[in-house]
Amino acid sequence: MLETLNIKTKRRIQMIDITGDISKIVSDNNVKSGISVVYVPHTTAAITINESADPSVKDDIITKLKELVPESGKYTHLEGNSDSHIKTSIFGASEQIIIEGGKLVLGTWQNIYFCEFDGPRNRKAYVKLIKQ
Repeated sequence: MLETLNIKTKRRIQMIDITGDISKIVSDNNVKSGISVVYVPHTTAAITINESADPSVKDDIITKLKELVPESGKYTHLEGNSDSHIKTSIFGASEQIIIEGGKLVLGTWQNIYFCEFDGPRNRKAYVKLIKQ
């Protein structure tokens, strides 16, 4: 089963919680046990799993990324978004989440985030469910 999430981002750098969307896909497809693979087919966007309880964690991640990989620098890529490609490479294009008992197996404070590094844009994330 392959499902598509359509995501509209509003800022150049943004982390959007998509955990509820993925949980709904798992539920709608009646997957009780297996794996959910979340994949982003973009070179300037990524997927990560991180804390959801305190929203300042997302802000801290974004702030530190901007410091580590600034928007402007000695880049040669002509589109002017080299920093976005680098940030995506740091995070990665996919995550795999175990499904057990019809639920995503995440830690108490964990959620799944779509990471935009070159927005605002209309994006996609693919969710592949593998039943056990």
